[in-house]
Amino acid sequence: MIIRQPQSQESQQPQIEAVGGLQGCHTQAMGKFQTQYQAERSPFDKQELGSKILVAAGSDHAEASARSRSIGGGEFSVPPIDVSDSGTEHLCSPDLVIFGFPGNWSVNDWYAGESFGETKINLELFPSLRSIGINEHAKVNKAFLQRFDDKVLKNSDFTNKVQKAVTEKKQILFTGHSTGGSIANLATIWFLEKYLRSDSPDNYKISPSSPLCVTFGCPLTGNHIFSHALRRENWARYFIHFVMRYDIVPRILLAPVSSILLEFQRVLQFLNEKSKNLAHASINNFDASNFYMKVMKNASSVASHANCNLMGNTNLPLETETNFIPLSPYKPFGTYVLCTGNEKLVILRNPDAVLQLLFYSSQLCKEEECTDVAQRTLQQHFGYESELQDSFQMLNKVCLEPLEELPLSAESTSDIATIDAALNDLGLSTRARLCIRAAGELEKRKIGNKDSIDLKETDIEKAMKCLEDYRLNCGYRDLGYYDAFKLQESSNDFDANLKRLDLAGIFDEILEMLKRYELPDAFEAQNNWIDLGTRYRRLVEPLDIANYYRHLKNEDTGAYVDRGRPKRYKFTQRWFENAKRMPAESSWESCFWAKVEELRIKTSNAGGFAQVKVKEEVLKLEEQVQTWIKGGELGKDVFLEKSTFMKWWNTLPEEHKSKSCIKNVKDS
Repeated sequence: MIIRQPQSQESQQPQIEAVGGLQGCHTQAMGKFQTQYQAERSPFDKQELGSKILVAAGSDHAEASARSRSIGGGEFSVPPIDVSDSGTEHLCSPDLVIFGFPGNWSVNDWYAGESFGETKINLELFPSLRSIGINEHAKVNKAFLQRFDDKVLKNSDFTNKVQKAVTEKKQILFTGHSTGGSIANLATIWFLEKYLRSDSPDNYKISPSSPLCVTFGCPLTGNHIFSHALRRENWARYFIHFVMRYDIVPRILLAPVSSILLEFQRVLQFLNEKSKNLAHASINNFDASNFYMKVMKNASSVASHANCNLMGNTNLPLETETNFIPLSPYKPFGTYVLCTGNEKLVILRNPDAVLQLLFYSSQLCKEEECTDVAQRTLQQHFGYESELQDSFQMLNKVCLEPLEELPLSAESTSDIATIDAALNDLGLSTRARLCIRAAGELEKRKIGNKDSIDLKETDIEKAMKCLEDYRLNCGYRDLGYYDAFKLQESSNDFDANLKRLDLAGIFDEILEMLKRYELPDAFEAQNNWIDLGTRYRRLVEPLDIANYYRHLKNEDTGAYVDRGRPKRYKFTQRWFENAKRMPAESSWESCFWAKVEELRIKTSNAGGFAQVKVKEEVLKLEEQVQTWIKGGELGKDVFLEKSTFMKWWNTLPEEHKSKSCIKNVKDS
């Protein structure tokens, strides 16, 4: 089934192909592929690789790219819609649907704006693409995002065919060549957000084997938070990127547009002609060499700076240099398959290591090679079909794991010798291998940091148990947990404060590690820490609020929620909201007492309750109290006569109290 978007007067949509299967994909190969994928492994973990699927994907997409006709601005002149299955259905697997996206060959398809052309991700489309605790949006190439949003997502044929495939529980494969790979990346993430993360009953749940994104010569798409978020959500496993050793396209966005603009226009013209298989397609050696050298110079700066961070180098001159030399924000993600050019596939999953490999594998061995290598960097962008056919026939794959044990020179054991040979095929020097090793060591340190934090779970549980006992004992004094701590009238209150400070120290240590990305990417999505953090926040934050207002810090600093709330509570609240798919800042039950204190101050002023805004805040708080009491997030000790809440609530007008939604809850 081939779907083509009709040409309109206002705009011409890009060609999108939804194929009901892949030619040459036998049932046996598909079965092997699905078995591996359902086990949540990379398709390269076993020899039984469904190679025909990936080769066919590359072949299919190469044909799609060749048929496309660029007219500038990334738009294509294509025939009217054809949704008939004639001529293809009998050759297709009924269990697979492919959506292929071709490359585009104008500067505007690559860079929108200045410098590196990045922009903040649209969280309405991609809510997962952010750092949770730090609450920083991922950045993505603006031109790619605009193209996906305007030309693909708003194409009803695309969304309808995706929905149909999901309903029929078919394997879905998104694939793309060149910038089409970046569109395929965004399409896959959109799919995961819509069908995997969403809890809407209207959505169909995807099968364990779906989806998959396979790209060929794809440029980098997003920044480090983009990569971090995909690893946190365990989505990086859905992406496989094939990259030829010298292909320049996956490296282009490591350079700012201002440094390559003149040559880039000529390079894109050549790639456009090459995509159409035009016999006269060529580019002079001067432009090719200049373009290659400028891209690699910027790639060198990015790789060097990243490597210093990997090795923990706090070099002040280096940091000063980065203030004057703009560095690309883009970072790899997913599984990378480097094609060495001699029928070997080198597989790498660590994004920091991939970044180093993208630079070092395409370096010159000697200056005299510049012209030849520069031409090769462009020619290889269209060599994936032939290269992969040869590679999959041999199925000679090398997985670079564990990275920290990569050989720095030839070794005697057969496994290490095989890895060493593959690294030699990529032209990796000892320095390059050390940089890749450093990426492995960093990941190892992150795991070690997490192990150290995990050991403190016992200390956290013990301290929280003491505070839970303290809360229970407060009831015997006819005082709520919050008010007893605020008054500080007994030694138990003092001991509770010590436990509060102990717990603050542990969670602040975790936060500092998260800010520096010194813990594994998946940490903030781990259920045990989400649950522990939520219990901690609900149990201990009321004590922080009591301490804040006991010392009248609000008079100097401002309201607790606005100016005094520690980040350890903001982080743990965001963990919970992200896990439960809740809107941001909607789970504020642990800030209940801070809201009470501020409303008590506002309504104590003359005419305070009469103000519309204040009255709305009171009504909202009462509704939340009713919900939290029923849900168990708030204890009924808030209704004790001596509690700050009841003392304040009793000062409200009788007419309001008689109609309040919490009147019956309070009296029950």
